[in-house]
Amino acid sequence: MRSFIITALMAATVLPVAAQAQSAGEIRHDRREIREQRRDLDRAYRSGDPNRIRAEHRDLREARQEYREDVADRNRRFGRDDWRGWRDRNARLYAAGDWRAPFRYNVFRPGVRIAPSYYGTRYVVVDPWRYHLPPVRFGQSWVRHYNDVVLVDTRRGYVVDVIRGFYR
Repeated sequence: MRSFIITALMAATVLPVAAQAQSAGEIRHDRREIREQRRDLDRAYRSGDPNRIRAEHRDLREARQEYREDVADRNRRFGRDDWRGWRDRNARLYAAGDWRAPFRYNVFRPGVRIAPSYYGTRYVVVDPWRYHLPPVRFGQSWVRHYNDVVLVDTRRGYVVDVIRGFYR
């Protein structure tokens, strides 16, 4: 009985990691599929066959739709969209106000390296649970950048995630 309980606890801790890896793998596979469909569409354009072009357009559209569905599923599974409903019910909390930084607005994307001045202690969202933001890992923090919220790996300076228009 004791070994059964220990095995069940181990499975319970490993299962979320496996689900996350599967989801990330699905998204990678979908991106690869979109690239392949674009190549096939380019080849169809070069061939000049209208039936083939139409079919490749349909395949590319389906690949993009599958990608969007997998991303939305992952966001639902890991609580990424939890803050939207909370923001609608607590609009005062998300009021943008007159907030200005000593630098101009930049559109950040995940994977971009940014200067430490953008994620200094002055801009860190100290209480992300108050805004129902997804939890962060060690060495990461949510940072306000005008009306956006940026998740930054503070050890290396890379943008991990961006939520645009977070503050109204």
